[in-house]
Amino acid sequence: MGKRRRVDERKAAKSGRSRRHLVLGGVAVAALGGGAVAVYTVFGAGASADDGSGGAEAVKSGPLSAGEVRTAATAFLTSWQKGTVTKAAAATDDSAAAKTALTGFAKDAHVKDVTLTRGKRSGDKVPFTVKGTVAYKGTEKPVAYASALTVVRAEKDGEPVVDWQPSVVHPDLDEGDRLVTGEAGTPPVKALDRDGGELTTEKYPSLGSVLDGLREKYGKKAGGKAGVELRIVRADPAQDASDGRSGTSESKSSENSTKSTGSGKEKAADKTLLELNEGTPGELRTTLSPSLQATAEAKVAATKRASVVVMRPSTGEILAAANSGSFNVAFQGSLAPGSTMKIVSSALLLDKGLASAGKVHPCPKFSSYGGWKFQNDDKFEIKGGTFKASFARSCNTAFISQAKELDDNSLTLEAQQVFGLGLNNWAIGVSSFDGAVPVQSAAPMAASLIGQGGVRMNPLNMASVVSTAKTGVFKQPYLVAPSVDGRTLATASRPLSETVRSQLRELLQYTAAAGTAAEAMSGLGPDYGAKTGSAEVDGQKEPNGWFTAWKGDLASAGVVQEGGHGSESAGPIVAALLRAGSGG
Repeated sequence: MGKRRRVDERKAAKSGRSRRHLVLGGVAVAALGGGAVAVYTVFGAGASADDGSGGAEAVKSGPLSAGEVRTAATAFLTSWQKGTVTKAAAATDDSAAAKTALTGFAKDAHVKDVTLTRGKRSGDKVPFTVKGTVAYKGTEKPVAYASALTVVRAEKDGEPVVDWQPSVVHPDLDEGDRLVTGEAGTPPVKALDRDGGELTTEKYPSLGSVLDGLREKYGKKAGGKAGVELRIVRADPAQDASDGRSGTSESKSSENSTKSTGSGKEKAADKTLLELNEGTPGELRTTLSPSLQATAEAKVAATKRASVVVMRPSTGEILAAANSGSFNVAFQGSLAPGSTMKIVSSALLLDKGLASAGKVHPCPKFSSYGGWKFQNDDKFEIKGGTFKASFARSCNTAFISQAKELDDNSLTLEAQQVFGLGLNNWAIGVSSFDGAVPVQSAAPMAASLIGQGGVRMNPLNMASVVSTAKTGVFKQPYLVAPSVDGRTLATASRPLSETVRSQLRELLQYTAAAGTAAEAMSGLGPDYGAKTGSAEVDGQKEPNGWFTAWKGDLASAGVVQEGGHGSESAGPIVAALLRAGSGG
């Protein structure tokens, strides 16, 4: 319960030629029926295995020809189909890992009568289809799916070989995962919304990983009975220190960049691929609102790489969560939050008497700290303006200028003690990343004040932040009521003081009425508040756009990756959900 998975939304690319072995516990593809099928019946006449050539030759180099790609792919697929695992593995650039995986496909996944059909080559990539039968203790069911492989030159001699990846066996496999057929590890769960309606991926496509996570955690507790299925058993990060969906996220602040690597990972939920015998599901009620979830799904579907969360500040109940991509950025993303982090930084400055909403506060074009030169968007400045004006216009230098008055751990303590962030102890009902505000020094510490440096958040975290700013007290977000399993929700060690809370609300309300959030929040006042943000990320042409806001007893936060300014990208999504939830 205490450990939460911290993950980046991007899959980590394989580095160099080193790779960990996939533990698929065996697939020698069983020979077809009464004997092996001839190669030409699967791939067409003319395809043949590459048997090499005699004599010592120089290592081949240069781009692969179409013939080399087809020949290498055919050699691998033919051997796999025939069940000659050693020969198939030898046709890859990592024979040990490939042999383990291909052996496990038949032995642990119990797939037999396999037919592999090569598709049309695209460069060095070759798609193919897999058809077979999953057989377990007298029960059989057909299985079919599409996969792909890539051909590369072997380091040793330059001959074309298959670039080994777990996804060759099945596209949903990451390194360390296993394909297994047998009695399900957990019974199925019929997840319900707050009104008692069933939550399905047909209705709500974004909830796939959430429903998998609910089954993983509550399958046995919900009273269901397990069935028999083919499933992916995910790798345990405690045994495998690296994760396919975790990686290094780089973000830039002004002219400099910092790097943060994920940690504190939790085992991902297993994934069911095929049910041979359905189990009996137990029922589990969640806090999701069917109307808000439907609206959230529609809004993110219309925007590329968008994620959003809606929650109730007074209780912590999560009312909606949606993503336009397959990865659950809303709960598990680990991204620099940009200027939305200024909510926490403002609370810190107000706490320490380094700022006051109505008092004059510096907002120059530039401000330097720790050897870095920071600037505002379009190098604007506010001469003689108040801190409220700086917050509403998202002045970076208003915060950087105060870095010299802070200790290295000041922001970290404020985030932990008041906003409940970065303690790795949220228990929302499924896996989540609880935010990170590491202790930093010099320029990265200053960058953290404006949501760059090493700070990492997701929409769930930022919806919680604006909720805390609204109510003054941190309420841990949750998807499943703690009464279901008796778990203890995380708490913060202190609330916002009334003085700080009133000023923070004033800053957010002014931003929603007359600042960078005004256009998106138009018509939602007067009980509202908002903050915009954008965060530069190395390798992206456009920054990630952030927006977080409250309206009455609703709070929402969203991010659009490579969306540019949050007011224009994430702002309309968040505002639409607040309108829908408040009936306005």
